[in-house]
Amino acid sequence: MDKLSSSIPKVSRRAFLKGTTAGLATVASGVSLPFNVMASDKVKSAVENGEEKVIWSACTVNCGSRCPLRMHVKDGRITYVESDNTGTDTYNVDHQIRACLRGRSMRRRVYNPDRLKYPMKRVGKRGEGKFERISWDEALDLIAQSLKKNIAQYGNESIYLNYGTGTLGGTMTKSWPPSATMLARFMNCIGGYLNHYGDYSTAQIAVGLDYTYGGGWALGNGLADVENTKLIVLFGNNPAETRMSGGGLTYTIEQARERSHAKMIVIDPRYTDTGAGREDEWIPIRPGTDAALCSAIAYVLITENMVDQPFLDKYCVGYDEKTLPPSAPQNGHYKAHILGQGEDGIAKTPEWAEKITGIPAARIIKLAHEIGQTKPAYISQGWGPQRRSNGELISRAIAMLPILTGNVGISGGNTGARESAYSVPFIRMPTLSNPVKASIPMFMWTDAIFRAHEMTATTDGIRGVEKLTSPIKFIWNYASNCLINQHADINRTHDILQDENQCEMIVTIDNHMTSTAKYSDILLPDCTASEQMDFALDAFVANMNYVIFADQVIKPSFECRNIYEIMTALSERFDVKDKFTEGRTQEEWLRHIYQQSREQLPELPSFEAFRQQGIFKKVDPKGFYIAYKDFRDDPEKHPLATPSGKIEIYSERLAEIAKTWQLKQDEVIHPLPVHADSFEHFGDPLMQKYPLQLSGFHYKARTHSTYGNVDVLKAANPQEVWINPVDATPRGIKNGDLMRIYNDRGEVHIHAKVTPRVIPGVVALSEGAWYAPDEKGIDHSGCVNVLTTQRPSPLAKGNPQHSNLVQVEKL
Repeated sequence: MDKLSSSIPKVSRRAFLKGTTAGLATVASGVSLPFNVMASDKVKSAVENGEEKVIWSACTVNCGSRCPLRMHVKDGRITYVESDNTGTDTYNVDHQIRACLRGRSMRRRVYNPDRLKYPMKRVGKRGEGKFERISWDEALDLIAQSLKKNIAQYGNESIYLNYGTGTLGGTMTKSWPPSATMLARFMNCIGGYLNHYGDYSTAQIAVGLDYTYGGGWALGNGLADVENTKLIVLFGNNPAETRMSGGGLTYTIEQARERSHAKMIVIDPRYTDTGAGREDEWIPIRPGTDAALCSAIAYVLITENMVDQPFLDKYCVGYDEKTLPPSAPQNGHYKAHILGQGEDGIAKTPEWAEKITGIPAARIIKLAHEIGQTKPAYISQGWGPQRRSNGELISRAIAMLPILTGNVGISGGNTGARESAYSVPFIRMPTLSNPVKASIPMFMWTDAIFRAHEMTATTDGIRGVEKLTSPIKFIWNYASNCLINQHADINRTHDILQDENQCEMIVTIDNHMTSTAKYSDILLPDCTASEQMDFALDAFVANMNYVIFADQVIKPSFECRNIYEIMTALSERFDVKDKFTEGRTQEEWLRHIYQQSREQLPELPSFEAFRQQGIFKKVDPKGFYIAYKDFRDDPEKHPLATPSGKIEIYSERLAEIAKTWQLKQDEVIHPLPVHADSFEHFGDPLMQKYPLQLSGFHYKARTHSTYGNVDVLKAANPQEVWINPVDATPRGIKNGDLMRIYNDRGEVHIHAKVTPRVIPGVVALSEGAWYAPDEKGIDHSGCVNVLTTQRPSPLAKGNPQHSNLVQVEKL
């Protein structure tokens, strides 16, 4: 290898960049290296010879994309980062997977001053951030002792794997769902762990639409199918900021619309970058009132005979009396509810909805006509509208528009869900089975620390068992800033975690000293994606999918170890190393699962060829993904996974839950997709004290909180709270002024962005800023979760982190 390296001539960066797809198996010199050369050997050679090498890696954070990064390495350090150079600019073929500004700043994450360098144990109170350095052996011994003690005293149900998506796109490094992680594999070797279901992004829609379409996650048409539609209606769907890189959904929707010339209407409290001149119309709406809008649109569709009655009769349950289940009450069907013939006696007219949504009745009628008279129509919702206290109902109500108009299962139509993506059958790392059956809603882990014995299936949505038998005593927190930063009501969580008699041990495995890391008892420094070998998967792309060979680019920094090494060392302390590793190293596991994947996907090249190639792409051979097309073509042969096998507008399962679950007065579970006021909604009496609705949104500078400590991204994208001039002017607030945002849960000081891009009565603060409290607990970073509620939604027990009432003042 040394001889080969020394014989490679140097070439300029420009010469290298002229390389084409055919030259991907070459390094910067243009000379092919042997396929069996290891990444560590490449790195070693680069150090010894001062040569610049280009090695494929990936950004595996939780943005929906998985972007390839071509890392330039010289003298064992990353000098700069480029992205994919394979394929073309033609969407819907094999377009380049280009990283956004976040992924391109990966070098600044790897060499960030916040990097965790060595194992540490806490010496102050949780949250103070006071630690002392310890050895790996001491850290692992302390962890093993705590695990053994708590398992012996409370059982494996007391060990919890916290939600964390910092390395969502990895294989060996995958951090969520918990069942797919190396932590789960280790815990399953020693008796299992308390699991969770749901997630911070999609808890309400995942549960809500399951009762409509069945089968768990509800599917949508691929976004590339927009080229076959005539009308696009996006409810809170903002791919330009939430899917701005990688597969390029923003680019896809632009290119597809150039072919279809479809009109695009964006319905959102904020004028988002998905609009930004691309849209034909922005319809501002009060947060949490989407179901009222959809009900009023349904009223116009029904009264003006624009519904697809044959579709409703053949494919649906509960639209009218003909298909209403026998168990339902008289006039319990959807049509009766909309026309005011149901239990509430209120006709859901546009005038009724105008008072709730803030959208003029005339515009609601026009929108109904556009939807009812245009087919196919692509009606889609993002995940912002459902992240509310009535989010399950909102998700089902939006889905009613394509159902009423028969747009489900056809090209150019959609289901009302968010767009789906094409995937390839690539094998994941096996993690064994969990002997513990209990599973909690992910949003309620704090409750499971101090009131576990009260938590049952009917009170708190516990699954797998009727009730919990032990509290959480030990928390694994891997690649996660959700213990504090991304969880709601930070001050409440702080108080819970301060009590060491409740949760006795918190172990964080991460790259940086995050807000969450400061609440840990043991800190273990993890390798970044650049410091180990892995495959990057699960890219959210319209009709092309890909796998990235994320090779080891540089040697691990400081005393960092990867998750597989950490769990292997810990497994020795429990005498389960053979079971955990099965005698394989991390690379040997990757080779093993890659061979299995090649059996499922014969087009994959050899392991060595893939390593040099860096990325494998495959376009959907069917062209466009059409959700539930088989069901539409033959509902008898391909029924849905609902009890009836059809689309359930009226759900008998939900009717039963509404009768048996213990709910508070302002919590609504309903068999129909109705509008219901819930806590901290528009019109809540609490608005007398806190008159503004606070809504969060995703931000370009971060993927949730990941990249939140990268200086150039923070400088280019300052954290600000959006406020309309109508609300700012009476308060004496001007653009750039320092503002105080507060409610009973906490207080944030942050600068104002005075803009008409957010509707009056609403302030918007992007999520993910790293919590930075002063001695009074006032946050100075703009962390929205100081202000959000930990009260869960009624059905999914999910996070209503967009349902918040606040007041603002100039400082």
